[in-house]
Order: sequence, then structure tokens, then C-alpha cells
Amino acid sequence: MAAPDADSRHEVAGDRTPLLRIRGLGVRFQDFEAIRPLDLDVLNGEFLTVLGPSGSGKTTLLRTIAGFQQPTAGRIEFDGRDIADLPINRRPFNTVFQDYALFPHMTVRENVAFGLRVRGIARATRDARVEDALGIVELEDLGNRYPTQLSGGQQQRTALARAMICEPRLILLDEPLAALDATLRRQMQKFLKVVQRQSGITFVFVTHDQSEAITVSDRICVMRSGRIEQIGTPRDLYYRPRSRFVAAFFGASNILEPCRIESTGEAVTMVSTPFGTMSVDGPLPQVREGLALAVRPEALVPASGDACNRIGCEVVSVSFVGSETITELRHPQTRHVLTMKTRSNPSARHPAVGSHLEVGFDAAACALVTGAQE
Repeated sequence: MAAPDADSRHEVAGDRTPLLRIRGLGVRFQDFEAIRPLDLDVLNGEFLTVLGPSGSGKTTLLRTIAGFQQPTAGRIEFDGRDIADLPINRRPFNTVFQDYALFPHMTVRENVAFGLRVRGIARATRDARVEDALGIVELEDLGNRYPTQLSGGQQQRTALARAMICEPRLILLDEPLAALDATLRRQMQKFLKVVQRQSGITFVFVTHDQSEAITVSDRICVMRSGRIEQIGTPRDLYYRPRSRFVAAFFGASNILEPCRIESTGEAVTMVSTPFGTMSVDGPLPQVREGLALAVRPEALVPASGDACNRIGCEVVSVSFVGSETITELRHPQTRHVLTMKTRSNPSARHPAVGSHLEVGFDAAACALVTGAQE
């Protein structure tokens, strides 16, 4: 899948067509602009995650797509049809909520069958489809239980089966795993991904959890202050962030600044930094002011003879944290502190605190980013 263009339309090239096309969508609450006009395509059959911190607009975006919130501007097209004015019950997709919203007086089977019963589907057909759905979510042995007799994960799977039973082409999921404990949450992440792959239904999933988004998504749409900050594959966003916000939001990142582009070539771009001239292999930002170089801690390694970027540092601390060892380094001139993460090895020898260590990183292991310091 190709990396998205840097324009406002956030589309990914490929042979899949957009199932959901959003153009100029805006939502305003009196004098507060919750969603600033944005464009977004959701591709047919993909697992797209809308990710962002509290107040970023991700839930408002989902609620607007679902029909719970009316937009103040723009269009929402589903399969080529404008649905912005359609009521909730006429929108051709389903929503899975954080609180599950199961009927407590109905069994699992009755909850799952509810949508088919409302549509007047014949009993025999309904029962067969319910059993198929329960099989997909691995609840076939719990069909006669009531929601209060289920664990959180089982309730969530019941809600998912109910959303899938009417064979929608799109399912919206509003932080559906937020109430689960860490272990069950990880299990459900894997489960959701498997179910989405097997069913072929397009998922739009909202979360504030970066690791969750990376685990389940084909693409991630990062939101900030009602805008789309960047959209791309998990690998794109982790290794090719375009802004300081995305670089920091997706985990620890060493920020080398200020930067200035010295020269560009077919292979690499040469960038001047307070740590020396560095080479960068990757897309260049459209804005050429306020640049910084983002380098993930695991990309820093003790410099070898072929390292193209090198920084001489003093070792400040070495911390063993299980599978990783974290080394804090200070640049002697700028006093800037860098973090290096290496895989722990019981036979490895670590540098002594106070010693000199030259670290290096490849041109492909860093990215030029824009945006003011948070």
C-alpha cells in the first residue's frame, strides 16, 4: 500500500475503492469547532482506526458518521450516496459502543437476533444466522446466558455479533475495549482483527490507545484539535511521522533541533543540526521552517564503521527494564539528552556511566518533522 499524499484528502492509492467518502466535514458547538473541515476516505474492506488524545475530535467524528451528531458543513457519502441527512435507523451500518448496550432481559441469542427480528426475518433463517454469528465470535456455548452472566469480553463479543448479524458493509466501533482489563484487552484486539479479516466488513475503530491502534489497523487516522494530523499505515506513522505531535504520540522519540536542509539528492537529504550534519532518507515536509529530526530510541546503536549518522555522547545512566536496556546519553556541547533502547542480553556488556559512547543511526531510521515544541 503506497504512502498517502501530503494533501488534505488523505487517500491511499490502490485497487480498493472508498466505501465511505467524507468531504469538508465540520462540526461546531456554538463557538467551539469540534471538527474543522476535513476530508477522509475509508476504503472498502479495511480496518481504519481513528486515534487521538481526549478532545481531538475522534469520537465526534464517529458520532457524526453514525448519525448521532449532525454536521454543520460537508458531505458524508456511503457507497456514492450522500447520507448526511439520513436518520440513524436508516444508515446502512451498525455501531458497537463502549458500554456494549446489551438488553439485560434478553439472552445472548436474543440480543444477537434482535436486528433480524426487527427486520421480520423468518424464524428458521434467523436462528441459522444467529448460530453462524455466535460461532464467529466463539460464543456458541453461551447462547442461553444473560448479559449479567458474561464477562466483559464475552459481552463485547455479543455486541459485535449483534452488529454483524445483519451483514453490514461497515461497522463503527467507539472505544469498545476501554472497559476491559489489560490482558483481556490484548486478547480482544487480536480477536477483532481476525473477525474483521474473516468477515471482510469495513471497520472504523476509535481509540486513544496507540499500541491498540498499531495492533489492529490497516491504516490509522491521527486526529488533533479537530483536524487530521496524519494518516497512514502503522509502520508509516511510526517510522515516517510528519509532525512532532505524531512522533511523540507514537512513543518516545529523540528530537534533534533546530534543523536546516542543506542539500537534497536522489538518495538522501543532508540536514544541519547542532549535533553535526545528518543524512535523511525519506519524504521531505512541505514546510521548510521549524524543522526537527525525529529518531526512535531503538534506532540508536553504538556506532559501527558504516553508520552514516554519528553523535558522540557521555553515558548518563543505564537501566535494565526486562526485555530492553535503556541508556541515557548527553551530548557534551548542547547538553541535549538522548535515549537509546537495546534488546537485553544476559551476556552483553554495557557502557559505564560517565564513559564516552559514539552512537549512530541510518538515514532511513529518522524523519524530518514540523511543528512547535509541545
